[in-house]
Amino acid sequence: MPAIRIAMAGIAIGLAVMIISVAVVVGFKHQVRDKIVGLGSDILVTNMNEAQSFQMTPVVGNDSLMRVLQNISGVVNVQRYSTKPGMIMTSDNFQGMVLKGVGPEYNLNFLRTHLVDGNIPQFSDSISSNKVLVSKTIADKLRLNVGDKLYTYYVEDNIRARRFEVTGIYETNFSAYDDMFLITDLRTVTRLNNWESDQVSGLEINIDDFNKVDVVNEDLRELFRLLVDRYGNQYYPRTVVEVYPQIFAWLDLLDLNVWVILFLMIGVAGFTMISGLLIIILERTNMIGVLKALGADNTSIRKIFLSFSVLLIRKGMLWGNVIGLAFCLLQYFFRLIKLDPKTYYVDYVPIELNISLWILLNVCTLLISVLMLVGPSYLISKIHPARSIRFE
Repeated sequence: MPAIRIAMAGIAIGLAVMIISVAVVVGFKHQVRDKIVGLGSDILVTNMNEAQSFQMTPVVGNDSLMRVLQNISGVVNVQRYSTKPGMIMTSDNFQGMVLKGVGPEYNLNFLRTHLVDGNIPQFSDSISSNKVLVSKTIADKLRLNVGDKLYTYYVEDNIRARRFEVTGIYETNFSAYDDMFLITDLRTVTRLNNWESDQVSGLEINIDDFNKVDVVNEDLRELFRLLVDRYGNQYYPRTVVEVYPQIFAWLDLLDLNVWVILFLMIGVAGFTMISGLLIIILERTNMIGVLKALGADNTSIRKIFLSFSVLLIRKGMLWGNVIGLAFCLLQYFFRLIKLDPKTYYVDYVPIELNISLWILLNVCTLLISVLMLVGPSYLISKIHPARSIRFE
């Protein structure tokens, strides 16, 4: 029957779209969030009086403070960093940049994942290695390759120059980072800033569960509430959400889009089933009249039609799951659909299948579709046996 096939198709398409939408949004949010955290941390501790620039007022980041932070519940890693804005100049081009120095405790897993050429040097807080990692964006613009010499300049009271050797090239597809940052050892940046050996721009703190980031941040604020370093500077912890509010507000907006899609798809699926049920009832009017004449009541007849509808819904949901999961698996393994990384921070549509959300989608689709059919099924009570038996 065409009406039955259309109803099943509506359920299948609606569920498939919902599965794909949720998988894409969850995957996209986690990919972007993990990339932002990988480039920095879950929580950033800097000077309370820092200006909104990369030339930060330093704070003390010594071993004793790092041990205290490491012992806070939920904290898995504490790492120091320092930054210095400057300029790269070649014989025919120049590029503004920020030199970021990291210590031996720095977690390099993210950079290793996004390394496209060369290798990552051993970073130190006691020796200047003159080794540097550059982004592919900067390398392409300045025509740099691994092993090339790189001249950087820093303007303060006078111009200071520093020569580095390019040992590796990375690409994160996060333009705010790739367009600016060079990575070197902590000692080099400390000397360029004329800071003491225990002073840093800040400390990056990673935690074991991103959902606890606000709780851990409050613990840190309580710890630093009355704590100042030996130079009188106040510490100021911020979550990654507070550091990048625009990006996380954009990611939260995606949740609203998903809710709109879910509402529309469930509505479409439900109304196609209602249309299908009404057509089935009308086409079976004669049979309903015969059943009533034989003593069947309205409730028992409604149960028959609702049971048949549930069977159709389940078949539609089966095909919807096949279509939706097949698309997700194809995109996950083969990355067929690409994105512009300059706009979306990733170069393909990410997919993340969450079993709990997948089960919830199926359960809600089944329940809502059945509940939407309960009202129309009361049409059976309006059918009179004597008239319906003669109905053609």
